[in-house]
Amino acid sequence: MYERAATSETDLKPIWHLDAGRALFVGPLTYNAPHAHSVPVFLAGLYAPFAVKIDGESWTQCRTAVIPAGVTYALRLEGQPLAVFYLEPSEAGSDALVPLVANGRDVAGAFIGTDGELSELRAIYETPDSPRWAGDALDSLLAFSTPRARRTLDPRIASTVKLISESLEDTVSAADAAGHAGLSSSRFQHLFAREVGVPFRRFRSWQRLRHAIGEVVAGSSFTSAAHAAGFSDQAHFANTFRRTFGAAASPSLRKLRSA
Repeated sequence: MYERAATSETDLKPIWHLDAGRALFVGPLTYNAPHAHSVPVFLAGLYAPFAVKIDGESWTQCRTAVIPAGVTYALRLEGQPLAVFYLEPSEAGSDALVPLVANGRDVAGAFIGTDGELSELRAIYETPDSPRWAGDALDSLLAFSTPRARRTLDPRIASTVKLISESLEDTVSAADAAGHAGLSSSRFQHLFAREVGVPFRRFRSWQRLRHAIGEVVAGSSFTSAAHAAGFSDQAHFANTFRRTFGAAASPSLRKLRSA
């Protein structure tokens, strides 16, 4: 049922797709050390189950999972392809991803299942020109799942998230963001962490990293991408990438598929 439809070298190259409100990685992974994201993610083993270890729990086999922002987890795939769908808080919260998991159960704040919505993501991985239409496939997934979401973002924090995403060249300080939201610094920091799931500074770092990944996808060198996103140098970018994803940048960003 889940056999790979195509096996050429092209299909094995990783894919990154980034646009407003979401990002997608699809490609083979081996092991990602414990890490936590600044946005919720949907994980899908395209052709086989994978092992996930949630925040101190034991390793668990699953086919799909939703990991909320701020929840620490590790992955073990042994070279199998995995789809990782990142959903920005401006789009929706982790509730919008839960309907993509089938036969799910809660594990230490995450939601893991034995099946789920896989066909759109497998098609992205298997089709050579998928970078051209991956955004439409993600629209289809969200059209199915988002109406089932229960939670909306506080409008003051939603406005701040938009400000950060549009101001990557000039880093927005916490004080500036608090003023933009019309809140005291302490109230803003508390509300932001409650609404987004991670502290303001960590989310801001994710936006810069997201920008750097987009630069690499567009053809920039690691060094140029790092500088464009506001990192001091390539090493700063590489270290932030490793902390964020639990693995080095090169395996997922070298030899990317292009349309």
